[in-house]
Amino acid sequence: MKQTPVTFENYLHKRGFVTITISAYIKSYIKLIEENVNAELFTFKDIVFYLDLKAEASKHPNTKKYILGFMKVYYDYLIEIGFRDDHPCKTFNIKTHRDKNVIHQDLFSSYELEMLLDREERYEDLRLKHLTINSLLIYQGLESSEVMRLKVQHVDFDSGLIFIKGSRNIKQRHLEIHPKQFRILENYIRDCRPKWIKEKSDLLLIGRTGGCISCVGISHAVMPLKALFPDKRLNPKIIRQSVIANWLNEKKIPLEQVQLLAGQKWISTTIKYRQNNLEVQRELINRWFP
Repeated sequence: MKQTPVTFENYLHKRGFVTITISAYIKSYIKLIEENVNAELFTFKDIVFYLDLKAEASKHPNTKKYILGFMKVYYDYLIEIGFRDDHPCKTFNIKTHRDKNVIHQDLFSSYELEMLLDREERYEDLRLKHLTINSLLIYQGLESSEVMRLKVQHVDFDSGLIFIKGSRNIKQRHLEIHPKQFRILENYIRDCRPKWIKEKSDLLLIGRTGGCISCVGISHAVMPLKALFPDKRLNPKIIRQSVIANWLNEKKIPLEQVQLLAGQKWISTTIKYRQNNLEVQRELINRWFP
Protein backbone atom coordinates (compact mmCIF):
# COMPACT_ATOMS: atom_id res chain seq x y z
CA MET A 1 0.00 0.00 0.00
CA LYS A 2 1.62 3.25 -1.18
CA GLN A 3 0.36 6.67 -0.31
CA THR A 4 0.75 9.33 -2.98
CA PRO A 5 2.93 12.40 -2.32
CA VAL A 6 -0.20 14.55 -2.61
CA THR A 7 -1.81 12.81 0.38
CA PHE A 8 1.34 13.16 2.46
CA GLU A 9 1.62 16.78 1.31
CA ASN A 10 -1.89 17.49 2.54
CA TYR A 11 -0.90 16.10 5.93
CA LEU A 12 2.15 18.38 6.03
CA HIS A 13 -0.03 21.40 5.28
CA LYS A 14 -2.42 20.30 8.01
CA ARG A 15 0.49 20.16 10.47
CA GLY A 16 1.39 23.75 9.57
CA PHE A 17 4.83 23.20 8.07
CA VAL A 18 6.23 26.06 5.98
CA THR A 19 6.59 25.71 2.20
CA ILE A 20 10.34 25.09 2.17
CA THR A 21 10.01 22.27 4.72
CA ILE A 22 7.09 20.69 2.87
CA SER A 23 9.11 20.68 -0.35
CA ALA A 24 12.10 19.05 1.37
CA TYR A 25 9.93 16.41 3.08
CA ILE A 26 8.15 15.51 -0.16
CA LYS A 27 11.51 14.96 -1.88
CA SER A 28 12.69 12.82 1.03
CA TYR A 29 9.41 10.87 0.91
CA ILE A 30 9.72 10.13 -2.80
CA LYS A 31 13.34 9.01 -2.42
CA LEU A 32 12.47 6.81 0.58
CA ILE A 33 9.70 4.87 -1.17
CA GLU A 34 11.69 4.62 -4.42
CA GLU A 35 14.61 3.04 -2.57
CA ASN A 36 12.56 0.89 -0.17
CA VAL A 37 9.44 -1.01 -1.22
CA ASN A 38 8.52 -1.71 2.40
CA ALA A 39 9.33 1.68 3.94
CA GLU A 40 5.91 1.82 5.63
CA LEU A 41 6.82 -1.30 7.60
CA PHE A 42 10.28 -0.23 8.73
CA THR A 43 11.37 -1.26 12.20
CA PHE A 44 13.73 0.75 14.40
CA LYS A 45 16.62 -1.37 13.13
CA ASP A 46 15.64 -0.70 9.50
CA ILE A 47 15.57 3.06 10.16
CA VAL A 48 19.02 3.04 11.77
CA PHE A 49 20.39 1.08 8.80
CA TYR A 50 18.80 3.50 6.31
CA LEU A 51 20.14 6.55 8.14
CA ASP A 52 23.65 5.07 8.16
CA LEU A 53 23.48 4.46 4.41
CA LYS A 54 22.33 8.01 3.66
CA ALA A 55 24.95 9.53 5.95
CA GLU A 56 27.71 7.50 4.30
CA ALA A 57 26.55 8.60 0.86
CA SER A 58 26.29 12.33 1.64
CA LYS A 59 29.25 12.76 4.02
CA HIS A 60 27.40 15.70 5.60
CA PRO A 61 27.50 15.60 9.44
CA ASN A 62 23.83 16.58 9.80
CA THR A 63 22.36 14.19 7.20
CA LYS A 64 21.10 11.70 9.78
CA LYS A 65 19.44 14.43 11.81
CA TYR A 66 17.65 15.94 8.81
CA ILE A 67 16.37 12.60 7.47
CA LEU A 68 15.30 11.42 10.93
CA GLY A 69 13.23 14.60 11.30
CA PHE A 70 11.40 13.74 8.08
CA MET A 71 10.92 10.09 9.05
CA LYS A 72 9.37 11.00 12.40
CA VAL A 73 6.75 13.07 10.59
CA TYR A 74 6.25 10.33 7.99
CA TYR A 75 5.42 7.69 10.61
CA ASP A 76 3.18 10.20 12.40
CA TYR A 77 1.35 10.41 9.10
CA LEU A 78 1.03 6.62 8.77
CA ILE A 79 -0.45 6.48 12.26
CA GLU A 80 -2.80 9.37 11.40
CA ILE A 81 -4.25 7.50 8.38
CA GLY A 82 -4.50 4.24 10.33
CA PHE A 83 -1.81 2.32 8.44
CA ARG A 84 0.29 1.81 11.59
CA ASP A 85 -0.47 1.86 15.28
CA ASP A 86 3.16 2.11 16.41
CA HIS A 87 5.91 4.66 15.80
CA PRO A 88 9.33 3.03 15.21
CA CYS A 89 11.44 6.13 15.87
CA LYS A 90 9.31 8.45 18.01
CA THR A 91 11.86 8.72 20.83
CA PHE A 92 14.96 8.27 18.67
CA ASN A 93 17.22 11.34 18.73
CA ILE A 94 20.63 12.02 17.23
CA LYS A 95 23.17 14.24 18.88
CA THR A 96 25.46 16.08 16.50
CA HIS A 97 28.75 17.62 17.50
CA ARG A 98 28.77 21.38 17.18
CA ASP A 99 31.88 23.47 17.03
CA LYS A 100 31.19 26.06 19.71
CA ASN A 101 34.29 28.13 18.99
CA VAL A 102 33.73 31.61 17.58
CA ILE A 103 35.43 32.08 14.21
CA HIS A 104 36.23 35.79 14.26
CA GLN A 105 37.10 36.12 10.57
CA ASP A 106 33.51 35.12 9.75
CA LEU A 107 32.04 37.95 11.81
CA PHE A 108 30.91 41.45 10.78
CA SER A 109 32.02 44.80 12.14
CA SER A 110 29.48 47.28 13.49
CA TYR A 111 29.84 49.30 10.29
CA GLU A 112 29.08 46.25 8.15
CA LEU A 113 26.06 45.37 10.27
CA GLU A 114 24.69 48.90 9.82
CA MET A 115 24.80 48.28 6.06
CA LEU A 116 22.17 45.58 6.54
CA LEU A 117 19.61 48.25 7.39
CA ASP A 118 20.09 50.08 4.10
CA ARG A 119 18.09 47.98 1.67
CA GLU A 120 15.63 48.33 -1.17
CA GLU A 121 12.26 46.56 -1.01
CA ARG A 122 9.47 46.58 -3.55
CA TYR A 123 6.70 46.68 -0.95
CA GLU A 124 6.92 49.26 1.84
CA ASP A 125 5.16 47.12 4.47
CA LEU A 126 7.52 44.21 3.83
CA ARG A 127 10.52 46.55 3.90
CA LEU A 128 9.48 47.95 7.28
CA LYS A 129 8.85 44.49 8.70
CA HIS A 130 12.26 43.22 7.57
CA LEU A 131 13.88 46.42 8.80
CA THR A 132 12.36 45.84 12.24
CA ILE A 133 13.65 42.26 12.36
CA ASN A 134 17.13 43.21 11.24
CA SER A 135 17.32 46.09 13.71
CA LEU A 136 16.55 43.69 16.58
CA LEU A 137 19.29 41.37 15.34
CA ILE A 138 22.01 43.99 14.92
CA TYR A 139 21.26 46.36 17.82
CA GLN A 140 20.11 43.93 20.51
CA GLY A 141 21.93 40.82 19.25
CA LEU A 142 18.85 38.64 19.71
CA GLU A 143 18.47 35.00 18.80
CA SER A 144 15.73 34.14 16.31
CA SER A 145 13.70 32.46 19.06
CA GLU A 146 13.85 35.66 21.12
CA VAL A 147 12.59 37.73 18.20
CA MET A 148 9.72 35.27 17.79
CA ARG A 149 8.68 35.63 21.46
CA LEU A 150 8.73 39.43 21.56
CA LYS A 151 5.42 41.09 22.34
CA VAL A 152 4.27 44.63 21.66
CA GLN A 153 4.20 45.44 25.37
CA HIS A 154 7.85 44.40 25.66
CA VAL A 155 8.82 47.53 23.72
CA ASP A 156 8.72 50.45 26.17
CA PHE A 157 9.32 53.68 24.33
CA ASP A 158 9.01 55.76 27.51
CA SER A 159 11.91 54.02 29.22
CA GLY A 160 13.75 53.34 25.95
CA LEU A 161 14.03 49.64 26.77
CA ILE A 162 13.03 46.31 25.25
CA PHE A 163 12.27 43.44 27.60
CA ILE A 164 13.71 40.11 26.44
CA LYS A 165 11.97 37.14 27.98
CA GLY A 166 14.27 34.43 29.31
CA SER A 167 14.36 30.79 28.27
CA ARG A 168 16.08 27.62 29.36
CA ASN A 169 19.36 28.68 27.74
CA ILE A 170 19.25 32.48 27.86
CA LYS A 171 18.55 34.86 30.74
CA GLN A 172 15.90 37.55 30.61
CA ARG A 173 17.13 41.13 30.35
CA HIS A 174 16.25 44.70 29.42
CA LEU A 175 18.13 46.16 26.46
CA GLU A 176 18.27 49.77 25.31
CA ILE A 177 16.48 50.79 22.14
CA HIS A 178 19.09 52.20 19.75
CA PRO A 179 18.46 55.84 18.75
CA LYS A 180 18.15 54.84 15.08
CA GLN A 181 15.66 52.16 16.05
CA PHE A 182 12.94 54.30 17.64
CA ARG A 183 11.37 55.42 14.39
CA ILE A 184 11.67 51.94 12.85
CA LEU A 185 9.78 50.32 15.73
CA GLU A 186 7.21 53.10 16.02
CA ASN A 187 6.37 53.02 12.30
CA TYR A 188 6.19 49.23 12.25
CA ILE A 189 3.88 48.98 15.29
CA ARG A 190 1.64 51.86 14.23
CA ASP A 191 1.44 51.49 10.44
CA CYS A 192 2.70 48.09 9.36
CA ARG A 193 1.84 45.48 12.00
CA PRO A 194 -1.97 46.00 11.83
CA LYS A 195 -1.87 45.05 8.13
CA TRP A 196 -0.14 41.73 8.80
CA ILE A 197 -2.22 40.59 11.74
CA LYS A 198 -5.25 38.35 11.02
CA GLU A 199 -6.30 37.33 14.51
CA LYS A 200 -5.99 38.86 17.94
CA SER A 201 -2.38 38.65 19.09
CA ASP A 202 0.08 40.63 21.19
CA LEU A 203 3.14 39.27 19.36
CA LEU A 204 5.36 41.97 17.92
CA LEU A 205 6.36 40.20 14.71
CA ILE A 206 3.63 38.63 12.62
CA GLY A 207 4.23 35.85 10.08
CA ARG A 208 2.86 35.45 6.57
CA THR A 209 -0.22 33.58 7.78
CA GLY A 210 -1.07 36.24 10.35
CA GLY A 211 0.24 34.29 13.35
CA CYS A 212 3.63 33.93 15.01
CA ILE A 213 6.58 34.54 12.73
CA SER A 214 8.82 31.50 12.20
CA CYS A 215 12.61 31.11 12.25
CA VAL A 216 12.41 30.77 8.48
CA GLY A 217 10.55 34.08 8.27
CA ILE A 218 13.31 35.74 10.28
CA SER A 219 15.97 34.22 8.04
CA HIS A 220 14.10 35.53 4.98
CA ALA A 221 14.60 39.06 6.33
CA VAL A 222 18.36 38.47 6.22
CA MET A 223 18.86 36.29 3.13
CA PRO A 224 18.45 39.01 0.45
CA LEU A 225 21.32 40.91 2.08
CA LYS A 226 23.88 38.20 1.31
CA ALA A 227 24.63 39.99 -1.95
CA LEU A 228 26.35 42.72 0.08
CA PHE A 229 28.90 40.20 1.35
CA PRO A 230 29.14 37.40 -1.25
CA ASP A 231 32.25 35.85 0.32
CA LYS A 232 30.85 35.54 3.87
CA ARG A 233 28.12 33.57 5.58
CA LEU A 234 25.19 35.67 6.69
CA ASN A 235 22.42 34.44 8.98
CA PRO A 236 20.82 35.47 12.30
CA LYS A 237 23.32 33.39 14.30
CA ILE A 238 26.34 35.02 12.65
CA ILE A 239 24.79 38.45 13.26
CA ARG A 240 24.32 37.70 16.98
CA GLN A 241 27.89 36.45 17.27
CA SER A 242 29.12 39.60 15.52
CA VAL A 243 27.17 41.88 17.87
CA ILE A 244 28.55 40.17 20.98
CA ALA A 245 32.11 40.25 19.59
CA ASN A 246 31.74 43.94 18.73
CA TRP A 247 30.53 44.78 22.23
CA LEU A 248 33.72 43.25 23.58
CA ASN A 249 36.33 44.14 20.98
CA GLU A 250 35.11 47.35 19.32
CA LYS A 251 33.21 49.07 22.10
CA LYS A 252 35.39 47.65 24.90
CA ILE A 253 32.39 46.89 27.11
CA PRO A 254 33.51 44.90 30.20
CA LEU A 255 33.18 41.14 29.91
CA GLU A 256 30.65 40.79 32.74
CA GLN A 257 28.42 43.48 31.23
CA VAL A 258 28.52 41.83 27.80
CA GLN A 259 27.47 38.59 29.45
CA LEU A 260 24.40 40.37 30.82
CA LEU A 261 23.62 42.07 27.50
CA ALA A 262 23.81 38.76 25.64
CA GLY A 263 21.83 36.90 28.29
CA GLN A 264 24.48 34.21 28.49
CA LYS A 265 24.41 32.14 31.65
CA TRP A 266 28.12 31.32 31.74
CA ILE A 267 31.05 33.73 31.52
CA SER A 268 33.01 30.98 29.75
CA THR A 269 30.59 31.33 26.82
CA THR A 270 31.06 35.09 26.59
CA ILE A 271 34.84 35.01 26.81
CA LYS A 272 35.02 33.03 23.56
CA TYR A 273 34.01 36.22 21.76
CA ARG A 274 37.08 38.12 22.99
CA GLN A 275 39.57 38.58 20.18
CA ASN A 276 43.24 38.32 21.03
CA ASN A 277 45.20 41.54 20.65
CA LEU A 278 46.55 41.47 17.11
CA GLU A 279 49.45 43.78 17.91
CA VAL A 280 50.65 41.44 20.64
CA GLN A 281 50.38 38.49 18.28
CA ARG A 282 52.34 40.36 15.61
CA GLU A 283 55.05 41.29 18.10
CA LEU A 284 55.45 37.68 19.20
CA ILE A 285 55.68 36.48 15.61
CA ASN A 286 58.33 39.10 14.77
CA ARG A 287 60.29 38.20 17.90
CA TRP A 288 60.43 34.47 17.33
CA PHE A 289 60.22 34.32 13.55
CA PRO A 290 62.07 37.43 12.27
